[in-house]
Amino acid sequence: MSFYIEKECEVNFPFDEEALARQVVEYTLDYMKFPYEAEVNLTLTDNEGIRQINREFREIDRPTDVLSFPLLSYDSPGDFSFLEREAEDDFNPDTGEALLGDIVISVDKVKEQAAEFGHSQKREYAFLIVHSMLHLFGFDHMTEEDAAVMEEKQKLILSVLNILRDDKEE
Repeated sequence: MSFYIEKECEVNFPFDEEALARQVVEYTLDYMKFPYEAEVNLTLTDNEGIRQINREFREIDRPTDVLSFPLLSYDSPGDFSFLEREAEDDFNPDTGEALLGDIVISVDKVKEQAAEFGHSQKREYAFLIVHSMLHLFGFDHMTEEDAAVMEEKQKLILSVLNILRDDKEE
């Protein structure tokens, strides 16, 4: 797996954000039984940075917690069989890895939401990565049914990683 992280702002979490992000991405790939080596990019920014991206790509002029930019087009969420017949554009020509996509997280929102929901910044950060990874696998939460599927997968992944809602700051 190739995992790239870019920091556009100061990041001062009480945990190693790079190691945790890598662990969460790797486990989510395993959990979903993704059949290829993958490339994932993570950008950490502040509220202003994510607001600009949100405005540019979604025409919503406000900060959000996480944005996902999948590079693969799924017939059905979590069904990777299409990659067997896809063009090589879905794979990095240098590494052969599937290009899953990009995750953008607001460090400010991680801190705000952890305080708001009464759990650790580590839990909020990991949750946002899992949530975004599921989007990179074609899942969405536009209907109640789809949201329930995503919520169950998020809960299971975080539970296995032992990153729980009632975690407090380290």
